[in-house]
Amino acid sequence: MLTLTRLCAALSLCIALALPLRAEEPAPVVVELFTSQGCNTCPPADAYLGELTHRDGVLPLAFHVDYWNYIGWTDPFARPWSSERQRDYMKSLHQPYVYTPQIVVNGAAQAIGSERGAVDALIRAAAAKPSPHPSLALKWREDGALVVEVGAADPAGIVPPLSDAAVLWLIGFARPQSTEVLRGENQGKTLANYRAVRTYRRLGAWIGWAEELVVPANQTATLGDGGAAVLLQRPDMGPILTAAQIAAR
Repeated sequence: MLTLTRLCAALSLCIALALPLRAEEPAPVVVELFTSQGCNTCPPADAYLGELTHRDGVLPLAFHVDYWNYIGWTDPFARPWSSERQRDYMKSLHQPYVYTPQIVVNGAAQAIGSERGAVDALIRAAAAKPSPHPSLALKWREDGALVVEVGAADPAGIVPPLSDAAVLWLIGFARPQSTEVLRGENQGKTLANYRAVRTYRRLGAWIGWAEELVVPANQTATLGDGGAAVLLQRPDMGPILTAAQIAAR
């Protein structure tokens, strides 16, 4: 027969195990810049994103689109999936068209990327009203693998239905780089780019319980020399629930 002391201890353990893993700190505000070296209005937005890399609580990423390459300069960072991600945002944010430079904040609001005041206002608003979110942590293993730890849903009820799982996106980005542009609208300029996304893929799905995912070392080697980020995002390019980043090894 359990004594009262043992019974209380057992109940306490059950309660502790049942409690969800909650994030103790606010999630970083994700700032996605859609840009192109072939766009003459993009350099100011690129410079602004570079400044955001030094701001606490912000996770900046630059997705270089490929639809301006026809003008005469092929952006070395441009990828079709960057353009596809932006078009998905066009639908989810009810925009009539895609354009550059565009900044999307936390997958929920957008502004012209070079309009610092407007973007700063969106960042401040997102930071001031953080949404409930699970914990998300990234760490390097000694063998070079990347471990992604996602906590369980918190009591606020953000768990998507099983048929509507949130998406974990794995992103690798480059260190700051400069490019001498030889043709196109920016001909003759040397452009600085920051956090250019080099790899982008769906890592998995999250339906509300804690899980651990491992990216093998043979895959992390091609992520990018700047680091990696993971975004936990509602499906159909909805709001970003939480995110984490880690510097390259």
